[in-house]
Amino acid sequence: MTGNGLYGPYYDAMTHIMTYMTEQIEAYGKAYEAEKGEKLYEHLEYRIKSEDSMTEKLDRQNLEKTAYNALRVITDSIGIRIVCLFIDDVYENIRRIKSLPRCRVILEKDYIQQAKPNGYRSYHMILDVETEEADAEGNTPGHYYAEIQLRTIAMDTWAALEHELKYKKKIANQELIIQELRRCANELAACDVSMQTLKRIIREGE
Repeated sequence: MTGNGLYGPYYDAMTHIMTYMTEQIEAYGKAYEAEKGEKLYEHLEYRIKSEDSMTEKLDRQNLEKTAYNALRVITDSIGIRIVCLFIDDVYENIRRIKSLPRCRVILEKDYIQQAKPNGYRSYHMILDVETEEADAEGNTPGHYYAEIQLRTIAMDTWAALEHELKYKKKIANQELIIQELRRCANELAACDVSMQTLKRIIREGE
């Protein structure tokens, strides 16, 4: 795929960055588990946005379909999702990500403390990751964006269901469904807080 398609000669660099990021996350996760005897996250998912999806996004934003726009204007060509058991684990992962070499946080959005109107909760980070390979601006070392989403299992489950329903066509009682989704999101958020509280109580009793 090198040199072909929308991402052109930059696809290999994107792959290397995604591998670097996931290896760094896995490394600190293993170190945490060795020290604490428990996992810092449950699932680690990652992908390079397909060229079809990126093309659709460029079209929606009325951007020319170029590697520069895909990699320097759009910021989620590389995507990583970290799914945790507890809310505190989300923020511990964030703390560790901020200390990773070659990475600089350029944008953060905390939808856990400030949920979206539809009930969506997650923590989003856009990182600028440095690499020895050239980037779409012709710089060496190059810089590529990576988006990281961090959430609990409850938040991830809700987001998956909401995404599934959002793309259904001709849904009857759509307003009712929106209200129910928001209610479910709030109930799951309350459950997350309760589970975090229970974890703290158990730890204090050890």
